[in-house]
Amino acid sequence: MNPPPPLTRPTLPRFARRESISFAPLLTAAALLLAGRGWDAILDHPAPAATLFAWLFSMIVTGSVAVVRHADELAELLGEPFGTMILTLSVASIEIMTIAIVMTTGDPNPTLGRDTMFSVVMIVLNGLIGVALLLGGLRHREQHYNLQGANAYLSVIVALVIFGLVMPDFTESSVGPTFSRGQEGFLILMCLGLYGVFLVIQSTRHRSFFVEVGDELPAPASHGARAASRRSLAYHALLLAANLALVIFLAEHFAVLLDYGLDELHAPPVLGAMLVAILVLAPEGLGGIKAAIANRMQRSVNILLGSVLATLSLTIPAVVLIGLAHGSTVVLGLDHTEIVLLMLTLMVSVLTFVSGRTNVLQGAVHLMLFLAYVMLIVWR
Repeated sequence: MNPPPPLTRPTLPRFARRESISFAPLLTAAALLLAGRGWDAILDHPAPAATLFAWLFSMIVTGSVAVVRHADELAELLGEPFGTMILTLSVASIEIMTIAIVMTTGDPNPTLGRDTMFSVVMIVLNGLIGVALLLGGLRHREQHYNLQGANAYLSVIVALVIFGLVMPDFTESSVGPTFSRGQEGFLILMCLGLYGVFLVIQSTRHRSFFVEVGDELPAPASHGARAASRRSLAYHALLLAANLALVIFLAEHFAVLLDYGLDELHAPPVLGAMLVAILVLAPEGLGGIKAAIANRMQRSVNILLGSVLATLSLTIPAVVLIGLAHGSTVVLGLDHTEIVLLMLTLMVSVLTFVSGRTNVLQGAVHLMLFLAYVMLIVWR
């Protein structure tokens, strides 16, 4: 990786051009802040409320794109796999905060966390990976990735998704598809422990598993390059954190509109969970698809499988802890239809990432499974 160029002296016009994508979300947040609680009056008027809902949705996606842009800049400075780690952790933090806000807004929804995590798994493993493999295959015929890295992701994903979202249906220590308090405590330790071990092997012992096939790990930079990198790192890290805070502020207001809209339309709770999943995955999913089109399949695998792993590892403990804090029951177990679709998805994913090469057919299979997931939401 080439050393980064020295930073030029920042000026206000240059900064404004560079960060223009954040202006609309920032102005929206300022308007909501000035309105205070008075903006709630819009809920009595369906058309303005729907317009504000759509606007906030677009502003959160725009703010998330700004987060992802700074994460990508950090990725260029730090190299793989550190860049992907920053990206997935940033998006996971947005997801966790959004779920926490929605869970604590309006009436209790004990299945929101489960439904959101299931939606993330279906959208990423079937929808986004399907599009990435299909478009990448159409352009490059076959694409190569690091088999050891993909297997590392899938081994942890399969363990967490089965134990966290399927096992609660078969335990007997609590009523319904739930875990007892002791089992929830073990689940938290399992999620955080496995993710911690994964991050260690990803960043130290086995970094080579997560770089493009044939690429070498970056060589140490010169003293001047390191100084420029530190300035760049500070700049992008600061703005990443600022945009992250902006997105979370907007998500708090979006949650009120989402809860109100689902109640008024008598929509199934899974629809709200799917909207939350789409909201947080849109920028990251776009990055994964663009990487596949550019024939950087390992980068695509790192982003997409990394987002699923981060969701399961961090969101499951967060959802359980939120339930404990509010003294509410958290339903983790999926129903029978969802379990069958989940098992089919995991089986196909393992078969897809078993050879080190991908093609159009694999993308088509994943896309059909995603359409089946959407169909089952509409026609149960």
